[in-house]
Amino acid sequence: MNSSPYYVTLKRLIDEIGLTEYYMPVDPEEVHITKTDVDRPGLELVGYLRYFDSNYLIAFGRTEMSFLESESEEKQIEHLEPIISQKPPALVVARDIEPLPSMLSLAKKYMVPIVTSSESTSALDASIVSFLNVELAPRITRHGVLVEVYGEGCLLIGDSGVGKSETAIELIKRGHRLIADDAVEIKRVSKKSLVGSSPENIRHFIELRGIGIINARRIFGIGAVKVSEKIDLVINLELWNSKKVYDRMGMDNEYMEILGLEIPVVTIPVKPGRNLAVIIEVAAMNHRQKKMGYNGAQELLQNLGMDISPEDIGKKKIDTNW
Repeated sequence: MNSSPYYVTLKRLIDEIGLTEYYMPVDPEEVHITKTDVDRPGLELVGYLRYFDSNYLIAFGRTEMSFLESESEEKQIEHLEPIISQKPPALVVARDIEPLPSMLSLAKKYMVPIVTSSESTSALDASIVSFLNVELAPRITRHGVLVEVYGEGCLLIGDSGVGKSETAIELIKRGHRLIADDAVEIKRVSKKSLVGSSPENIRHFIELRGIGIINARRIFGIGAVKVSEKIDLVINLELWNSKKVYDRMGMDNEYMEILGLEIPVVTIPVKPGRNLAVIIEVAAMNHRQKKMGYNGAQELLQNLGMDISPEDIGKKKIDTNW
């Protein structure tokens, strides 16, 4: 896995995964983890270190520990010192196995923390990697509003003053949830998905022109907010342009690229009298139906006797100033 320009402290990892500090020579807040993978030393224990990366957490399970226990203490040190001397962020020992005296002495010599867990090695590795994949994911922060509508993460974008925050308030009143207003931090947590959240210092706050800053959680309750949500759909709000031809059938699949992923886009023209909250609810439900394989426009055209093939459905990249 690639290194990240971001980091997670060992203290945060210990708290999130539920690890136990066995030996901690330094403040865990000062130990920075920058890679998303966990190394289980196999070949490294027998001296093959060509691809060894000291930035990885090093995990020891039943197999590694039983191999070391079968050797004399002198041999254990011979196997472990080339690894521990490179000062990885921490040694992680699974299954509540007691770290060996040789391991502890080398950890003290090179000031390397040791933490333990009661979980199996595979489950522990999976938990750590899953957590680090999110925390160390590539990310950007962009202007917009992120709301959850019927389980779909809808990212509202558009020029300042177009009505994004007002629409979010109406959606909250209708039972949906706010994730972020004004600044949305977007992380690419896998090859297929983006997750959006709010910077912690402005979380749950909304700016309403004429009213000021409000706290959505305080006014509407804990059920009206959420910390993060997957981004399923981008909704581009723009002032109605009478000269522009807007999509009236929904046959074209428009998308925009965010952190290298193609995210579906719908453009909704804004003008007085349009109920944006209701329109966004319908857009979210329609998007969910499309993901499940149903397209209302296709069915209508087929009912009218028009043959529609996948090649007839266009795909268009949307470029915005967002």
